[in-house]
Amino acid sequence: MDPVLKKYHAFLLLEKSLSKNTVDAYLRDLTKLMVYLSDSNIAYRDAKLAHLRDFIIDLSDLGISARSQARIISGIKSFYRFLQYDEQLEEDPTELLEMPKLGKHLPEVLSVEEINMLIQAIDLSLPEGQRNRAIIETMYGSGLRVSELVHLKISNIFADESFMKVEGKGNKQRLVPLSNESLIQIKGWILLRKHLSVQRGHEDYLFLNRRGSKLSRVMIFMITKTLAEKAGIKRNISPHTFRHSFATHLLEGGANLRAIQQMLGHESIVTTEIYTHMDVEYLRDTVLRFHPNNNSKIGHNSE
Repeated sequence: MDPVLKKYHAFLLLEKSLSKNTVDAYLRDLTKLMVYLSDSNIAYRDAKLAHLRDFIIDLSDLGISARSQARIISGIKSFYRFLQYDEQLEEDPTELLEMPKLGKHLPEVLSVEEINMLIQAIDLSLPEGQRNRAIIETMYGSGLRVSELVHLKISNIFADESFMKVEGKGNKQRLVPLSNESLIQIKGWILLRKHLSVQRGHEDYLFLNRRGSKLSRVMIFMITKTLAEKAGIKRNISPHTFRHSFATHLLEGGANLRAIQQMLGHESIVTTEIYTHMDVEYLRDTVLRFHPNNNSKIGHNSE
């Protein structure tokens, strides 16, 4: 165990007088964060508020309940307060980290028009332009998690069958359809990718940075937020927004919930059912906007 974690463990047991079970739960939750940060090459001492928020978004995308997220955040806050108390950090990055609302939360969803605005904001004259276009098309066209996207391999793309093999959480694999537009953009990127000097061990990863290494999750978040700013979209957009938009637009178009569950890689249909609530909101909005009984002008003229 890391010496700092050992010290923190003793702090919780001796100074906070927490039970062994509570301390073990804190450390398990903290391990989740450590793995997440390590995967993005970020030391826990260097973590910023944005990294921690992205971690919580990732938990939400996995279907972890708001109550469980709140418990994990509480443990993270405790750890970083300890680091500050122990004079290992000057500033606490969790100070502005908010607890999730324990009520039902509907994920942010982009409209088709907003998706097009983001795509049009991509500068294809830049070396990374074609790569970013392929990234957006793949996230929106197949509903991948950001972790699945960065680990996507060329050998797992079956262009002739318009499918790709995706490795999800727990190393579970699934086949996900590729849209025609996604395939076109991926093929375009692979042609440009050949000009990169690829780092050893990264030869099969589809999406690489300029140095020839696979992209990190943090980089995908940065690409997404930058494009949202260029497109003039003011809402809080993340890579997960494309996943939610993919599922919602499929449902609005009449897709079967079980099929969406398979494509998203949800183990339980309950996780996917959040999109039925979103669809209800969409239908309700449509009725309020277009049904004559809700049109104030018609009501006024009939008096």
